[in-house]
This record gives sequence, structure tokens and C-alpha cells, in this order.
Amino acid sequence: MTSASVSPTSPEHPPSPNLAFRQLRGPRSAGEFAAAIRRAGREIGENVSCDARYIGRVESGEIRCPNYAYERVFRHMFPGLSLADLGFSPRETVRGRHARRPKPPNSPSPSRVPTIEESDVLRRAFMTGGSATVAVAALGLAPMLGFAPTADSLTPGSWPPPGARRAGESEAAAVEEAVRHIRLLDDRHGSDGLYQRATAPLHAAYTLLDAGALRQSTADRLHAGAGELALSVGWLAHDSGRFEDARSHYAEALATARVAGDAALEAHAFSNTAFLARDAGRPREAVRAAQAGQRAARHLGSPRLLCLLTLREAGGWAGLGDRGGCEEALGRAHTLFGQGPTDGDPEWMSFFGEAELEGLEAQCWSALHEWSRAARHAHRATALQDPHFARNVALYTAELAEDLTRDGAVDEAAAAANRVLDLAEGVQSPRVRSMLAATARALLPHQRSAPVGAFLERHAKA
Repeated sequence: MTSASVSPTSPEHPPSPNLAFRQLRGPRSAGEFAAAIRRAGREIGENVSCDARYIGRVESGEIRCPNYAYERVFRHMFPGLSLADLGFSPRETVRGRHARRPKPPNSPSPSRVPTIEESDVLRRAFMTGGSATVAVAALGLAPMLGFAPTADSLTPGSWPPPGARRAGESEAAAVEEAVRHIRLLDDRHGSDGLYQRATAPLHAAYTLLDAGALRQSTADRLHAGAGELALSVGWLAHDSGRFEDARSHYAEALATARVAGDAALEAHAFSNTAFLARDAGRPREAVRAAQAGQRAARHLGSPRLLCLLTLREAGGWAGLGDRGGCEEALGRAHTLFGQGPTDGDPEWMSFFGEAELEGLEAQCWSALHEWSRAARHAHRATALQDPHFARNVALYTAELAEDLTRDGAVDEAAAAANRVLDLAEGVQSPRVRSMLAATARALLPHQRSAPVGAFLERHAKA
């Protein structure tokens, strides 16, 4: 999803019908036109949830300016036409200038942003109190927004507050620091418990984008920082098993990258999207996303980034059962890795080294049901991983336990699974817990083995 969504008119500014957009629809029904917009979005990789109601809102003038994803689709459908030609108002005259419609009494608060066109409406109602306020303040973003957060100032419809200043270098730095802080916590402790808290600074970052920046260089930093923050929060959702939330955050980052023309952010977004697609059982989508990421990263001067994207492609081929495609991609990945690190390697790739290379290759062989080969690579990953990345150590060890179980080495699998339990005291990762639970189920028929029995008993207590 993208955050630069529409700004409905206030009661003081009744909507004016968008006759230009209505003329573009022609004889098609609103539903038929919405379907055409969705098809055009798929052609360029944008996931817009357009329906007849959205068309009606545009034509009535309720939607004065589309969000960035829709803008990209409309420009694809109507080459050469500007937003003004399409009947929309300039974005800078719309964002954050009018009050939102009041929330109906006793209506439930949304727990996530389900569709692209709703994202900005919900962002404007972010942080309705309590833990969200604490999260934003803890990450240093609240003071940068030009107000002191209180329960009254964070009610729906009151954002942005009057007098909130446009973003400068300190605000951009705060967003960048929030990204680093979230990644550090995830590396050390895993995603569980972090996701809900991390969504508040993400909303804050996109609100800074909506407010505008003092300089273009600051705007570029804010776009990059907000996109990276969306990816970090998306990863927390991904690792927590909230795949639809993760997909939304990744799509948001991708839209931000394309609006800003940021190839590095686009490559990162495609990398995460490919990873998620593989985990969600969509291997062909994983291949396509990884290949798109490689195209975006082609001129960034980072063989390591291309290596990771090629490993994502290999994982997709493995999920499809295409051993030849997987082996070819793995070969390219090893060649790229052998070129070593460069100054062009992005900051977020600090986790990527030989251990991650081995871990991702282990997952490929596991998907191809070559358990012994998968176990060898998983063992190398555990041996090579820097202990700082505690979540990854736990992940690789859980992968090792699973592969050893499938390979019939049940005593060794139980020993590896016990090591995961040791690590689990400091790492809260639903992904790791799920893998360990699957290993426990697979080991149950072998519970007469002393090592297996001891693990199963300990796992049950845990």
C-alpha cells in the first residue's frame, strides 16, 4: 500500500464533480472501469483494490487526489495526461489540509490497513492513545512532529495538528534512526511483541511525508526512510505470520520507491516480496519478484545485493520443484557472493554474509526434499553466524533440526532442537516456534530415544 492517499473534502468545502474522469470512463459502467484499472495495475505491478464505489467517490469529487499507487496506474492507462488533466487537484493542496470525517460512535478501531485506498484515512487516525504514544515517543519521532503527544491531541480527525512544521534534516534523521532501532531489536530478540509497537512510528514517518519537506534532499531522505521503515515493519509482520499485513507493508514500500525513483529501495522491496511469496506458497510470484529486484539493482554497484536477490529467485525455483532452475540461480549467487562486499552494499544488508548464504541454500535443498544436503548447509549456517544476530542463529538451528529429522538423524535433530529451546529464552520469533513445533511433531514417533524423549518433554513444558 501507499500512504499518500486521498483527502476527502470537509463540510466547509463541498465536493465538485470530477467531470474529466467521468468522461474518461465513457460508456463503461463503474464496475467495468474499476476492473480495467485493476488490470492496468497488474500490468505494472501495482495492487490497487479498485471497485465501483471508488469510481463513484472519484467522480463525485470526494476523492480530490489519488494516492501514489493509483496515480501510477492512471498515468499508465492515460499516457501524457497529468493529474490535472484527469480532473484531480494538485497533491500539495490536498494533503493534510482538511479534517477527516468524524468516527461514528462505538465503531471498532482498525487493527490493520486492509486496502490501498483506505491507508491514508487510517493513517490520519493513528495513535489513539496508550502504547502507540509510548512507542512513538520511545523511537524519538513524537518531538519531531511539532507537538507534544497527549491523549486529546491524538484523537481521530485531529491530525496533523495545527502548526505542525514541515520536515527538515532532524526529522529525516529520526526516521532513519527508527529503522535502525527496530532492526536492532529484531536481530537480538525476534519479531514477537515488536510488530504492533512498530506500526506507530511507521504512521508517523508517512505523516511527515504528507506534511512536506523543506528541501528536496530532505524529501528524498524521508521517502527512503519511510520506505525502509515500511519494510522493517513488514518484516516484523512477516516473521510473526501476519502475511497479509506484511504484503501490504511491502507494497507500500514498493509504491514509495517508485514515486521517489529510488532503485535501491525498490530492490529491497522486491527482495522482501519474493521472500514472502515463497513463504506464502506462491513460488512463481517469488521468482518474478526476485527477477524484478535484480533489474532494479542492476546499476547499484552491489554484487551482494544481487546475490541475495538471486538466492530469492533460487528459493522460488525450488518451491516450484525446478531443480535445474534452482541450481542455475544458486551458481550465479555464489559467483556474485565471491565478488565480495563493496561500498555500494546497502546498510540494511548488515545481516547478509556467508551464514545467510548457507541458510538460504539450505532452504532451497529442503524445498527440493534433499534433506541431507539441506542439513549440511544449515549446519554451516549455524557455525558461521555472528551471535549478535540471535534470531538468525535460532532460525538456522531450527532449520537444521527440521532437516535432520527428515533425514532420519533423530538424535542429532533432538540435540539441535534443544539448542533452539536454549536460544528461545531471548528470542521471540513465531517463525522459529512454528518450525520447532513441526519438528516436535515429526519426532513424536521416536520418543523412545532418550535424546528425543528429553526434548519432547522439555518442548511440552515450554
